[in-house]
Amino acid sequence: MADNPLKLSTHAQAQVESSYNTGDLRRRYDFSDRVSELAPDQTPFFRVLSKAAKKATTDPEFKTLEQRSMWHKRYAYAVAMDLNGGTIGSGDNDNEYVDFSFAGTDLQLDDEMNVKFQTDYLSAGNVQNILGQTGTAVGASGTKPIFFLANQMVKIPVRLITTANAGSGQDETVPATFTEDYIIVKVMALGTPATGADAQSVYAKCRVIRGVSATAVSAHNYFTLSRGVYEHTGTTFDGVDKTAYVEADKCYVVGSAHAEGSTFPDTYKDTPFKDVVGFTQIWKTTCQMTNTARATELKLARDEWARVWKNKLIEHKYDIETDILFSTKAKDTDGVRYTAGVVDYVLSSGNIFSINLGASGTTSDDFLQNMSDFMDPRYNSSNATMFMCDTATYNWLHKLGGFQKNDVEISSQFRFDFAVSGRKNLFGIPVTTISTPYGDMNVVRNIHLDGSPVKILAVNLKHVAYRPLVGNGVNRDTAVYVGVQSLENTGVDRRIDLIQTEAGMEIVMPEAHAIWK
Repeated sequence: MADNPLKLSTHAQAQVESSYNTGDLRRRYDFSDRVSELAPDQTPFFRVLSKAAKKATTDPEFKTLEQRSMWHKRYAYAVAMDLNGGTIGSGDNDNEYVDFSFAGTDLQLDDEMNVKFQTDYLSAGNVQNILGQTGTAVGASGTKPIFFLANQMVKIPVRLITTANAGSGQDETVPATFTEDYIIVKVMALGTPATGADAQSVYAKCRVIRGVSATAVSAHNYFTLSRGVYEHTGTTFDGVDKTAYVEADKCYVVGSAHAEGSTFPDTYKDTPFKDVVGFTQIWKTTCQMTNTARATELKLARDEWARVWKNKLIEHKYDIETDILFSTKAKDTDGVRYTAGVVDYVLSSGNIFSINLGASGTTSDDFLQNMSDFMDPRYNSSNATMFMCDTATYNWLHKLGGFQKNDVEISSQFRFDFAVSGRKNLFGIPVTTISTPYGDMNVVRNIHLDGSPVKILAVNLKHVAYRPLVGNGVNRDTAVYVGVQSLENTGVDRRIDLIQTEAGMEIVMPEAHAIWK
């Protein structure tokens, strides 16, 4: 055995210990914390995860749960109605229901109607549709709105239409003359649970609390659109993008009202949890050198072993960075596990926006709209979101934030609502803070995105984790195994040391992450 430990020079690396001690041959040394200190700018995502979002796992195929609140998902679409207010339809026996449109009838206090409701997200797990993804259709399997109860108040959006155009309220064409309004109804009773082809519907006997007076009334008939579906047949209604109506179509529960001396109300039970499975991946990097080369003193970097060692540590961390960005969760026929990469995950399940940095491309107004959608407080929070950008987009965002052009005039793209409000150092990573109407953007340049279709990768750090395998007293996080091959143990006149990591990426809540491409 060698008596003298190998000393690794830091070569002026910032925020790095003065030396790395790999110790005696044939020993394992924990490098899990120290390796992240090397070249943090080159691996910003791994650096932040290893410091702020590290959580050990005891299983290489680890499970976690997504949990979604229900309070903001109590919405449905009024897909049909019956003004007679008689027996509540159920199952396939709903012939009395027609499209939610009627002419020449005012809606006044105490008027009654039966309404057929459907919604567009999965009740199990409360899985919401995602912007830019195909999403779940209205009335699809598993979407039955389970939250309706007697005595609830429900706001139903309607439009008021001229008599001449009343019939066109049933078409995917907005009449020339209409006014947006709403009615408030109280759920008096619910029908027998629907079965058969209409099992995803809820029928409710409703009393009008806030009515309207008009020659014609129609509920929005764009209810087949979901929050996440951007591509539709046709693009506009009355010159307005269809997506502007998605939120306006939703009938929300807005409270409840009970009579004096009334008994306790019914309740419902949601299932907010969804299982997610992740895989750990094994990374290996070796440093190999003949003992002759190790003993030779060279110019510039005298100790060649120390020079190569530093580069190999950075290379190892670099490989982890690229995989946690671009890998895909899989297990091949050899049983090799591949961890999930955030880019693949978000492209498949997260919010998708487009960005074009050309002269006639994305405007600051476009980006502001994207931010308003992404930073909807029901789904996301900017304070926990890290915005990683390729170089060109990083520069573009700084122009929006008011960097000067030619040191004389403010950039032509300057926006007071996008202002560079400061710079900070996050675990050794330089971060630009850009203030927006929807919170501060923590913007980081990530060179790994250069040359990829991803221009901005927004990751909510509350919903990701770096999961090293640790169990039964064995820590599989980054470690150096000294002398896995040496003259002393093999008779071969060279030395091989091994850097090894077994860890995985946990990524949940796709609505909290986004990509601009």
